[in-house]
Amino acid sequence: MTTTATRTTRASFRDGVNRALDDAMASDRRVIVFGEDVADREGGGVLTVTKGLSEKYGTSRVRSTPISEQAIVGAAVGAAIAGARPVAEIMLNNFLRVAADQLANHAAKLRYMSGGQTTVPLTVRTICGAAGGFGAQHSDILDSEFAHVAGLKIVAPATPSDAYGLLRSCIEDEDPCLFLEHLKLYFGGPKEVLADVPERIPLGSARIARAGTDVTVVTYSQTVHDALAAAKAVAADGIDVEVIDLRTIAPWDEQTVLESAARTRRIVVAHESAVPFGIGGEISSRIHEELFSQLAGPVLRVGSAHTPVPFAAALESAYLINASTIETAIRKATKA
Repeated sequence: MTTTATRTTRASFRDGVNRALDDAMASDRRVIVFGEDVADREGGGVLTVTKGLSEKYGTSRVRSTPISEQAIVGAAVGAAIAGARPVAEIMLNNFLRVAADQLANHAAKLRYMSGGQTTVPLTVRTICGAAGGFGAQHSDILDSEFAHVAGLKIVAPATPSDAYGLLRSCIEDEDPCLFLEHLKLYFGGPKEVLADVPERIPLGSARIARAGTDVTVVTYSQTVHDALAAAKAVAADGIDVEVIDLRTIAPWDEQTVLESAARTRRIVVAHESAVPFGIGGEISSRIHEELFSQLAGPVLRVGSAHTPVPFAAALESAYLINASTIETAIRKATKA
């Protein structure tokens, strides 16, 4: 039996995640997967990401759980301490708040509190972001909320190859990792040809998704594609935009961002979550602290509206950051 990620010519985001799990389980028997409906008899998860895995590795390693986020993350923390490398699926990242105590108050602190004697090699996968009218309780991105938790790594891939490479690195990491998978990337996201042996991507290493000289846009996850579309739109007017995909939010790649900012001197930070108290505030502050006298103007931050995510399609569209929002910020930055 092979999984549905079988070396497809052009892999989707789902294929990248599925293949990462498959390869990790094949290479290390300590890797186990559990969450709501993840086994094949329940369909392989709500988005079929784990389809084929329980048939291949058995239900002792791919186990469907009760609908209890506290139980899922709590069991994963215990399994990690006991020597396993669990990958726990929390269906939607809003539900992480239900298990926040286990994740933030135990998993993220145990290595520190034990003087480094107890590691917690735990990965929590979760779907995030607004798409398709799932409403306020199902559509958030809790990036800044969990990035503030010391001891927890936050990863947000934008492409199938990054989904594979970053997830493999998360699973092999000795610290707990939160792996954010944007819903839009599952529905209409880009496809890529994955290598026969895809590379792991180090956590904390950004990529330059588009090289440019006039403005730097710093972003991650689904918003990378909006930024690339905005960069293409302004290129017709001679504005050359560099787009940096952080890939890892915590720790974030300060060196790559600061080097780009020093070259372009104009910076926009874009993310789907709201601007107040967001990731962009930290990035903006660091750029100003290090490069204030070199900048052509202030760092601009753009994000979605600071409201609960609307349910109605028209309101959800108005709420969300998009390529047009980023394009407006880019044009404003070039006037500085």
